[in-house]
Amino acid sequence: MNNFAFIDSQNLNLSILSQGWKLDYKKFRIYLKDKFDITNAFLFIGYSPTNTNLYTSLQTYGYILIFKPTLILPDGKIKGNIDAELVLHTMIEYNNFDKAVLVTGDGDFFCLVEHLKKHNKLEKLLIPDKNKYSSLFRKFIGDIHFMNGLKGKLEYK
Repeated sequence: MNNFAFIDSQNLNLSILSQGWKLDYKKFRIYLKDKFDITNAFLFIGYSPTNTNLYTSLQTYGYILIFKPTLILPDGKIKGNIDAELVLHTMIEYNNFDKAVLVTGDGDFFCLVEHLKKHNKLEKLLIPDKNKYSSLFRKFIGDIHFMNGLKGKLEYK
C-alpha cells in the first residue's frame, strides 16, 4: 500500500499534552509506517524562526513539513491555523496515494473526511483524544482510531 498521513500538528500536540504526556514524534512516524503503511507523512505546522531545530528533527524522522506563516496576536499568543493547507495538500496529493490517514480531532475537516470516505480513500481517522473531538466525526466511528491508549508506545521519555 502507498498510504499518506496528513497531520494537524497543533491539534495532535495540544490533545496529547492535555492527557499529561508528550508525543515522541520519531516513534509516532514509525508507528504510522508500521500500523497504516504510511509512506509519506505530511505534518502541517505554524512556522516560527525560533523552531528551526525542531523542524530539522521532524524532517530527520521522515516528516514532510508544510508550513503556515504565523501571526503574533495582541495577547502574545501565536496563531497559525493550518486547516486550509491540510485540505489543499490532501487534494493535491489525492492521485498519489491509495488511502489517507488524517490525524486530527478538529471538525473543520469533516468535509475532507467525508469526501475521502465516499471515494474509498480513507484508511483511518486518527483522533488524539477520545474525550475531546468534534461530534461531527461520530458519523465515521468505524473509521476512527483513538490515540489515548498509545502513551506506553509513543511517549517521549
